[in-house]
Amino acid sequence: MSDLVRFGVAMDRALLAEFDRRITAQGYENRSEALRDLVRADLTRAAWDEGAEVAATLTVVYAPEVRELVQRISALEEQHAGSVISSLLVRLDEGRLLQIMALKGRGAALTELAGQLAGAKGVLSCALTPAAALSEAAPEGARRPRG
Repeated sequence: MSDLVRFGVAMDRALLAEFDRRITAQGYENRSEALRDLVRADLTRAAWDEGAEVAATLTVVYAPEVRELVQRISALEEQHAGSVISSLLVRLDEGRLLQIMALKGRGAALTELAGQLAGAKGVLSCALTPAAALSEAAPEGARRPRG
């Protein structure tokens, strides 16, 4: 037997039409999938705010010629080895590198890590994005992320 529950939502017609256009453009097949993703994102943000363990990504674009920055990023990855799960480095062009770090930990600790990079000389952009609340088991009905 399924734990799926149906419920009704009253919404202004214009707001619903705008929502439908947006979710269609994002590739959702129906409103239910989009609403589930919105709820998951809100619960992830709540877990982040409450200090629970979460998964996140840190995306940094920086100038490779700033040698101190490259060393600083390496040092921070080692210093936060328990939080940095994996890292991917890509050369965008001659003047820019893109580094994506998969992270796990408490929101405050991950924010601190991002802050240690964000203002450094040579950093062109730095974005920390919560991905999911972490728990012992994945929630029922969880689906693979869009890609």
